[in-house]
Amino acid sequence: MNRATAKRLIERYFRQLTEGCGNSNCANEFCASSSNCQPLEKNAAAAKALDLFKVNAKLCDYYPAVESGSDENAPMGSEMSAGEFSDVHYLTESTVCRILSVCEEEGNCSALVRVVGRIFSNADALIKSFRKEEAGAPESLDSLKSKEEEKQSDQSPEKKGSSSASSPDETPNGIPDSSEPTVDIDAVRRVYSKLLSIDQVESALVNALIYLTPNVELDLEYLDVYETNPDYLNIFVIVMENGNLHSPEYLEVALPQFCKAMSKLPLAALARLAKLWSTYGLPHVRRMMETFQQLITFTVVSNEYGAENLVNDDETVVAATNCLKVVFYASILGGEVDVEHYEEEEDDEDPESDELTLHELLGEDRLYKKGPRVDPLEKELGVRPVDSIKPLIPFEDFVNESVNEVIEMDKDFTFFKVNAETKFSFQSCPFILSVITKSQGLYYDNRIRMYSERRLTALYSMVQGQQPNPYLRLKVRRDHIIDDALVRLEMISMENPSDLKKQLYVEFEGEQGVDEGGVSKEFFQLVLEEIFNLDIGMFTYDNDTKLFWFNSSSLENEAQYTLIGIVLGLAIYNNCILDVHFPMVVYRKLLGKKGTFLDLSDSHPALYQSLKEVLEYTGNLEEDMMLTFQISHTDLFGNPILYDLKEKADQIPVTKENRQEFVHLYADYILNKSVESQFKAFKKGFLMVTNESPLKYLFRPEEVELLICGSRKLDFEALEKTTEYDGGYTKDSQIIKDFWDIIHSFGEDQKRLFLQFTTGTDRAPVGGLGKLKMIIAKNGSDSDRLPTSHTCFNALLLPEYSTKERLKERLLKAITYAKGFGML
Repeated sequence: MNRATAKRLIERYFRQLTEGCGNSNCANEFCASSSNCQPLEKNAAAAKALDLFKVNAKLCDYYPAVESGSDENAPMGSEMSAGEFSDVHYLTESTVCRILSVCEEEGNCSALVRVVGRIFSNADALIKSFRKEEAGAPESLDSLKSKEEEKQSDQSPEKKGSSSASSPDETPNGIPDSSEPTVDIDAVRRVYSKLLSIDQVESALVNALIYLTPNVELDLEYLDVYETNPDYLNIFVIVMENGNLHSPEYLEVALPQFCKAMSKLPLAALARLAKLWSTYGLPHVRRMMETFQQLITFTVVSNEYGAENLVNDDETVVAATNCLKVVFYASILGGEVDVEHYEEEEDDEDPESDELTLHELLGEDRLYKKGPRVDPLEKELGVRPVDSIKPLIPFEDFVNESVNEVIEMDKDFTFFKVNAETKFSFQSCPFILSVITKSQGLYYDNRIRMYSERRLTALYSMVQGQQPNPYLRLKVRRDHIIDDALVRLEMISMENPSDLKKQLYVEFEGEQGVDEGGVSKEFFQLVLEEIFNLDIGMFTYDNDTKLFWFNSSSLENEAQYTLIGIVLGLAIYNNCILDVHFPMVVYRKLLGKKGTFLDLSDSHPALYQSLKEVLEYTGNLEEDMMLTFQISHTDLFGNPILYDLKEKADQIPVTKENRQEFVHLYADYILNKSVESQFKAFKKGFLMVTNESPLKYLFRPEEVELLICGSRKLDFEALEKTTEYDGGYTKDSQIIKDFWDIIHSFGEDQKRLFLQFTTGTDRAPVGGLGKLKMIIAKNGSDSDRLPTSHTCFNALLLPEYSTKERLKERLLKAITYAKGFGML
């Protein structure tokens, strides 16, 4: 337990000993409101409070004191009326309605305030409240009383223990094995709609939650109460239906304490909550998401964080983030999900060995353990973010910008990789992080692996007496770039795959230049241009979608596809952006999914539309379309190829009854089976580089695409704001003003050419052009020389031309004819 929670509990024991709980009939000998309590001086009360805290003594229920100053006109019998409800040990909708009607008759809500405060501050009472078996109870006063008397008589005799503690025997249907709790949710919502309109009751609810949650937290942490009584979950179900939890009254103390208690729930309970909330529908799930987000944001903006005071150590933020995770999975479960289609995972794990690895000898085994981790809640629910076709709430809404602004990713990365058991890392809840923040974590992971490989290489070279080779060196000829790269990478992947984890260093034969990043960018660009050349036939191209797809009839061997997979992996690993154009299903398949009918919408839109018409056709499908389970497509040379989707396919007509199966098998063939060998080789190459990376754990398919391809949205205004100047130029230099006027006047194609010339890619990095940090340096006075660039440093070397027209003419010539020239 944290120090702040312990301090609050001790203070509450002290107030209970000195001031009491407010219940005149209290039987707790350690409460000043009880006649059995011995009065204590403050020092003695403080010592006794500490003793009660140590033994985890139960605190009294909350009996709010209702001020009578405002009730001077209340009837004489109002105090008597309040006492009539002292036998209410749990709430039902009927009971609340009855108390409300009495309060309205007497013009005094003190009875309601006391009952609500007492029940909502007591875990056992709240567990028994709003049970489903109470739904539909009659609302006449006599029948209500008889109903409650019957219920209360069932509570005490022949039950284990006469206390208000609930046991599994009291659960009507036994221990629930589904996500459905015993709470009547609709009744709870109707009750809240009545209660929250009364200010005094709202205050009672706030205070009751403050009294309730420390006891709940202790019960969950030390007594395993959920395992003995799964209905303990009812507390969290009922409290979370309060539509005002995000309001300021709760944000200070009540909601933070509640989140800490909720985060102590065992995994099975959190999974039940996620399943239950997934059935609520968008408005309710969004309200809960916004409640936790509000608390996180409120806490972050109310505090100052830095290297010495990390947001990871803020218990309120951590607890609320863990609670938000439950809503995140509820949003996935409540939307459209595909959990059935998994690609077979590559078995990259080595068999267990008793021999120590070099990483273990160096004490780095925890930092470089293989395989991506799996979130425990994800495993319990059997659903992954990549399984989501369309969540209830867009993934972007779960990103909290306040957290992303204050998080120290270097520290968070260390917690994630090394101290996961003792320190919280936001990378264990990647849904709350932006792509920019997650890419920083991936960058740290990649760089540390590169440095580790350098250390190992140096160690091996010392032992073996060889020249150290700390880099992944590729020496290629421009005219034979594919052959050279393929041979070299194939040799590395067969002899020492770990060399792929080294930093890439490219050298073009016969050319001078040190690869500080720019040469690698050009290498990637030239390789991709060659591989995606339609004359080679490795990929097909759709003129409508502008996307490439694997050619099922390709004559190239699998090694070529492995190469392009390695290239994609190396691009991520070396923080390079590639100009590749794949449909989203490629990235879904890389993360372990199979292609489905819905994936055809962007990869094969014409086929998708045709199959959709088959699914929606209302006429006589068999006679009108005359389809069978035998399909045809064309090969590389335009010849038709027949394929049977199932045995004796040409004899099986497509009907309304089997059209769903037909569409499923058709999509499976196009996206999976027909390109199985090509894609398997491609994925193998990709995993050679990324199999030990947290990529699969941290990123969704659309984010992986952004990592590889960058963004096509080009914000040159942001680039201008972040550009730095050197060699005598400043942002106020006339040539710089002219330069930006020219750039902003360029069309889209010219802007991309300029970006390609200066940075080596025509895409913006993750986070946009503002993250690029371009440098414009003076390169002499006016001359006939063209501008040049250092793509490794995003540096533009610009002579000080005498006129704006000359500047534009020289710049256009440079960016138009720059391939293989002017880029260093």
